[in-house]
Amino acid sequence: FRYLGTGQSLASLHFSFLIGKSTASVIIRETCVAIWNALHAAVMGQPQKEQWQEIADVFQQTCQFPNCAGAIDGKHIRIKKPVRSGSQFYNYKKYFSFVLFAMCDANYSFRYIDVGSYGSRSDSAVFAHSEFGKLLHDKALDLPEHTALPGTTSPAMPFVFVADEAFALGENLMRPYSSRGLSLARRVFNYRLTRARRVVECAFGILANKWRFLHTPIHLKLETAISAVKAACVLHNFVRARDGFNFEDSLTHSLHSHRPSVVRGHRQGAAVREQFTAYFMSPHGALPWQLDAI
Repeated sequence: FRYLGTGQSLASLHFSFLIGKSTASVIIRETCVAIWNALHAAVMGQPQKEQWQEIADVFQQTCQFPNCAGAIDGKHIRIKKPVRSGSQFYNYKKYFSFVLFAMCDANYSFRYIDVGSYGSRSDSAVFAHSEFGKLLHDKALDLPEHTALPGTTSPAMPFVFVADEAFALGENLMRPYSSRGLSLARRVFNYRLTRARRVVECAFGILANKWRFLHTPIHLKLETAISAVKAACVLHNFVRARDGFNFEDSLTHSLHSHRPSVVRGHRQGAAVREQFTAYFMSPHGALPWQLDAI
């Protein structure tokens, strides 16, 4: 816990506790694995249909984005170069990292994480190869049935996840419109989506400021570093549940976003996005301040 909370080096722990550096590394790895095994199912289990509906209700209340089941994003975790890894972990910002991909709810709690993908990979590639991405593609997440947006009776709309432009548009995955030549309605959609998507950025900020080993490069073996990040994520959820959600959260963090890449969506996703765009400009879906905010 001292390491996770402060980011002290192994040399510092060696002098503080009079143990060898290798012993400290083993203790960190075994403790983090035990934390993950003990808490994962309790604080980060896969939501069922009723829980997805509860998540969507909170997104509607706090972010005014209906039928939203979560926000997704990926962040670089800075590490020392793994042995015999070549350039696989070398990212576009010119340092070595692996990726923490996460989906979180409107209470800044992580509902799914994927840790350890190569830093050279794009967000869309990490998402496509993750268990969560495969479940979403196969429609195996047990999302609620399509339902009309608040104040309307039709059409029935799917539950969606919100993401940035690094992800491909899909029926259950919304991304912003390209920033060129936007109409007023599309600018409003981008604003409303960003309000919902920012919760995952806030979650990363809270995580990094609570568990400060994430502020500096992790000088541990790759497997140990991955275990430490996974342990920090479940501890983040545990603390959120214990302390509640109504306190001031820091939005600054030292985790680095992926560079957006050009990815294509498909027609069904575009049709869903157009429906949301029209709804946000309608009397039932518009916010009083949205035109002043864009």
